[in-house]
Amino acid sequence: MERLRINNPINPYQWNVQGKANEPITVAGLLDKARLILGPEAADTAVTWTLDEIYTRLEENAPRIAIIGGSWDHPAHVMDLWTVARSALSLWAHGAVPFYAAIPVLCDGTAQNTMGMSYSLQSRQAIASMVINHLEAQSYHGAFVIQSCDKQPFGVLCGLAQLDVVRRRRGEAPVMATFAPVHVLKGGTIPEKLRAELEGVAARAEAMGLPDVAYDLRDAMAYILQCSSNTAFQGVLTRAVKEGVITHAQHKLYEQVLAVNTCDSAGGICAFHGTGNSSRDAMAGLGLVHPTVELLTVPPTRAQIDECVGALLAVINRPEFSVSELVRANIRNAIRVHSAAGGSTNLMMHIVAAMIYAGQPYSLYDVERVCQEYPIPDLFDYSLTEGRDIYALALQCGAGYSRGMETLIYELVQNGVPMDLDALTITGTTWRQRLEDKKGLAADNVKDNPIILSSPRRPFSGVDILRSNFFESAVVKISGMATEQLDEFDDKLAVVVYFQDEDEANQHLLNPELTEHWRKERVVDEDVLRALYRLNGGQGEAPTDYDDLFRKMVEERLLKVAVVIAGQGPEAYGMPEMFTPMQHINANRALQKLSVLLSDGRYSGVTYGAAIGHVTPEAIRGGGILYLRTGDVVQLGFRRRRIDLLDSQALREGRVQVAAGDWQADRQTLAQERKARMLTRRRRVSAANRLTHCTDAAHGVVPLEVWEEAVANSSQDGGDADENRAHRTVSGAAQVAVSQADQ
Repeated sequence: MERLRINNPINPYQWNVQGKANEPITVAGLLDKARLILGPEAADTAVTWTLDEIYTRLEENAPRIAIIGGSWDHPAHVMDLWTVARSALSLWAHGAVPFYAAIPVLCDGTAQNTMGMSYSLQSRQAIASMVINHLEAQSYHGAFVIQSCDKQPFGVLCGLAQLDVVRRRRGEAPVMATFAPVHVLKGGTIPEKLRAELEGVAARAEAMGLPDVAYDLRDAMAYILQCSSNTAFQGVLTRAVKEGVITHAQHKLYEQVLAVNTCDSAGGICAFHGTGNSSRDAMAGLGLVHPTVELLTVPPTRAQIDECVGALLAVINRPEFSVSELVRANIRNAIRVHSAAGGSTNLMMHIVAAMIYAGQPYSLYDVERVCQEYPIPDLFDYSLTEGRDIYALALQCGAGYSRGMETLIYELVQNGVPMDLDALTITGTTWRQRLEDKKGLAADNVKDNPIILSSPRRPFSGVDILRSNFFESAVVKISGMATEQLDEFDDKLAVVVYFQDEDEANQHLLNPELTEHWRKERVVDEDVLRALYRLNGGQGEAPTDYDDLFRKMVEERLLKVAVVIAGQGPEAYGMPEMFTPMQHINANRALQKLSVLLSDGRYSGVTYGAAIGHVTPEAIRGGGILYLRTGDVVQLGFRRRRIDLLDSQALREGRVQVAAGDWQADRQTLAQERKARMLTRRRRVSAANRLTHCTDAAHGVVPLEVWEEAVANSSQDGGDADENRAHRTVSGAAQVAVSQADQ
């Protein structure tokens, strides 16, 4: 049998004798452990991995493949050991040389509302750097990636794509990879005893004249139990304690019972459609996932892994299947899949970053162009209250009724969306070839509770990019807003309530008397309030008394509030997720109908509702969000994809007029005071982990060096002259930002 070899003029293992002395024992140790771990499953596997044979494969340039797993302190990696063992034996059996490399994976759920959130986005860069460092130092040719959630999938992808670009520039073999997503974790169940007790709490709240607490508690109980729903319970139960419905001790007991019943002991990626499962969608859309392992409820079998490994090694020497080439060829497919499935807003940065690491300048505006080329319908009927979570989708795939993203791509084509069907995938075939097999392909094969649809729920989906007269760009997950909620806020005028950071916002949002607090504080001028009554649809004569008018507007949902949390951007504070304050709003029936949240931070993939984030320029860079103050009024134009600051004096006169271009002029002192606080607060983040030398959120928050290298690549490749000039301008602006940050 002919040995499998990498077509590469460079093989350090031919002349670097230290590597051939060091590495054979690591390979043998991995394979020995794999056989031991798998026990009876691997009992018939012949032990052919002698040190001499390993030496020979290294000498002859057999594919050296890193199995990239994660740290076991992340729930998604609990079962890694078995997948590592199976993939190691499979790689060896196919003629490759397997190595195992684990990387730390930060869990966003664990990091919520802690300092860890200031490191979460930065961990994507850290993972990319670790992957490049390790594969270069050990001279690996490619990777079998055990894909988990949070920043790990795109961190690994960015590292592999960048390494592919660099190696090919050096005249070396392309970098190849296949991604095997971790199985889906089944959502937890509230124990019946606790459910009955919580229903008793809700009834007690009603008897005490607190219907909102009762409603919000029952609403939280309607969801599958997951780490994110625990935050909703926390908010409601905190309010219940403050109102005297339950004691603090009862709250802590309920919290404990909920927590220990949340996660399945087998681990996995959470069942909600957050960043983990949105990354699963995107990686599949990029052609990097073999369909046999895309959506599972248990770790992949040895046969399934064999199929993935065989496909990877079949294309190992073909540059058109390299990581960067697959990313670039499939980028529009991934964007459309992400949009149609209503994926996480986080991916608006991660997809952009992947393209930049793959050597091509890219931005939020490129994503927008793809989304606007043809309307992308909502084909994903996902629900955490009606049994349509990602675990249910994985069950449908396992039963052969659905094929996951292949089904979604097929249905997009059926709905007229232009997909790049001739793009290659890691299976060694194009999408067109993959879709020729119609077995289990159509969405209509699922008769009971379908998640992927053939007929759209709505003609629009995904994440919209907003413009403004006080920011350049922001994003809102339009798929996370029900049509009723969209109608609730669209073209309404909202009063700004400004918070200088998330901690301050959370403290206020948990106040059960928050709207009364706003009334007493007179957060909005009386003349402006009267104008808002009329302009937001108030009927009849407005009450003459301010307090009566304010309460009437709250009761009739005529008062809209834009909760603004600034100083949360990448450079200021690492761009933490604003999931907790948004969840406090969503877990409060009254606030949910009144409030939108606007921030230069980002949002968790499981966030829903009127959540506007990724504002650029961020506050610490002097963006307009820095200058807003409580009492300002903005116009929410979600369907027009705009949010504008209005002229308050014109409002007092009953006119809707956008603020003049010099509206910031009398707020310079306020802005400088705020910026000074942000700079002081930033010192709470380790200097080694700050995102201060990066592009902004619209350009993926990538290191400037990576951005500039992509611009240089694009210029050398020819590219569009106007587009390249625009990219160079952005890069130049970023350089100015660096010099200012260094002063």
